[in-house]
Amino acid sequence: MRRERSVKIVATLGPASSDYTMIRALHEAGADVFRLNMSHGSHEKIGELHAIIRKVEADLDSPIGILADLQGPKLRVGEFANGSEELLEGAKFRLDLDETAGSLTRVRLPHPEIFAALQPGASLLVNDGKIRLKVEDCGPDFANCEVVIGGTISNRKGVNVPDVVLPLAALSEKDLADLEFVCELGVDWLALSFVQRAKDVWDARDLVKGRAAVLSKIEKPSAVTSFDEILDASDGIMVARGDLGVELPVQNVPPIQKRLIRKCRAAAKPVIVATQMLESMIESPMPTRAEVSDVATAIYEGADAIMLSAESAAGDYPIEAVTTMNNVAIEVESDPTYTEIIESSRVAKRTTVADGIVAAAREIAETTEIKAICCFTQSGMTALLTARERPRVPIIAMTSLTRTARRLALTWGTYCVKTDELERFKSAVVSAARAARASGLATEKDQIVVTAGVPFNIPGTTNILRVAPCEERLIYASDPE
Repeated sequence: MRRERSVKIVATLGPASSDYTMIRALHEAGADVFRLNMSHGSHEKIGELHAIIRKVEADLDSPIGILADLQGPKLRVGEFANGSEELLEGAKFRLDLDETAGSLTRVRLPHPEIFAALQPGASLLVNDGKIRLKVEDCGPDFANCEVVIGGTISNRKGVNVPDVVLPLAALSEKDLADLEFVCELGVDWLALSFVQRAKDVWDARDLVKGRAAVLSKIEKPSAVTSFDEILDASDGIMVARGDLGVELPVQNVPPIQKRLIRKCRAAAKPVIVATQMLESMIESPMPTRAEVSDVATAIYEGADAIMLSAESAAGDYPIEAVTTMNNVAIEVESDPTYTEIIESSRVAKRTTVADGIVAAAREIAETTEIKAICCFTQSGMTALLTARERPRVPIIAMTSLTRTARRLALTWGTYCVKTDELERFKSAVVSAARAARASGLATEKDQIVVTAGVPFNIPGTTNILRVAPCEERLIYASDPE
C-alpha cells in the first residue's frame, strides 16, 4: 500500500483498536507501524494483536511493522492509609522503605537503589512532575524532603529522579519476560524505556540476539547527555517527550527534539517523535491548531515517523486521529518550504562506496526526469542510506526478506516491495521497473535509478548504480547481464 507521503505513522493499539476491522481500517487510513504497549495487556492479548496485524498484512499484501514497547523500570511510591494525601508547599515529607501505609508526612518508596544514589539537593518528581520534592537529608533507606511544589499524592504514583543516573537495570523482571515473548512472537522493533546509558542498549541487544531491531526511547536527561553513544548502540530512536518533559524544563524539549532528529538523520537511523501529538483527539474528532503545528514541526524537521499513543489506543476517534496525521503530512510535504528545509539540513557523508552510490542516485534523480530510486537491500542498510539523503522522488526498497521489508516500514520515504532472490543484475533491473510501474510511480515511458550490490544477496555490497528505462524491451536490449 503506497502512501502519498514520506513520513511514517505509528499507531498504538489498545482497547479502542483491538479487533481486525479497526486495525485494518487504521492501516488503510495511514498507519504504517503498530505499537504494542507492554505496560498494558497480557501476553495472550499481545499475541492476539500480533496475529491480527499479520492477517491484515497478508490480506492487503502490504508489509506492516510491529513495535513492542517495553515498560522499563518504572518507579512508584507505595500506598496510603487514606488512599491519597494533599502535600502543601514548604511541608516536610519522608520517603523510606517502611512497609507501613503512607500518611501526610511519609510514604514507602520500595527502591533502595534510589536512596543509594541520592544526594542532598536532588529533586524527586511525583505524578508526572505535578509534585516536586527536594532532598534535604538522605541515607541508605530514607530521604527527608521539602515539598517545593505541592499537590495530591496517591497510591502507586510514578517517581522521576532527573538529577541522578540510577544504578538500575534497564530491564526489569517483567521486561525480561516480555522481551523473550515478543522476540519469539516475531515483532520487528523492540523499544527500550528509560534508557540511561549505552550499556543499557548493548545489554538488551545481547538478549535480543538479532531477532528484532532495537530502538531506544530518549526520556531521561542522562540519555540526552549520552545520546551519541546510545545512538551508536541503537537501530533507531524515539524522542519520548512525555517523561523527557517531566524530568527537564518543558522549554528544553523542542531544541532537544530538533537536535536529536538531525543526529539520527546523519547516522541513517530511524527516529520517531512521540507523545501528546494529537492529545485532544482522545475525546474530540478535531485536533487543536497547536497540535497540528506540533505534528507539522516534526515533519519539517525530517523525522522518520510520528506516533499516536492514547489517541489510537484508548481514544474515541482512532481512525480520525490517523487520518489527521496523514493529511497533515501530505500537506506539509507538498509545501516548497518543506523541501528547502529538508535539503538545507542534509548532512553530506561520503566515507564508503555505498555512501557515494546513494548520494549520486539522489543527485541524478533530482537533476533529471527520474521517477523513483529503486534500491535492492538485504539488511535494509542501502534503503536507510538512501532515506538519509531525503530525495525528492520516492524510494522503492526491493528485498527478498520479509523481515527487512517490515523493519523498513518505519523509515522515511521507503515503499517496500518483496522480490525473489536475484542472481543477475538484468533481472534486478526488470524487477525494479515492474515494481515502479505496478505502484503507479512510473510508466513505460519513464526512467528510474536502480542501485544494487554484486554479488547479490550479500549485505553491505552496494556498488552499482544504473539509470534504467521502465520499458522491459529496452532493458533487455541495453542492460548488461
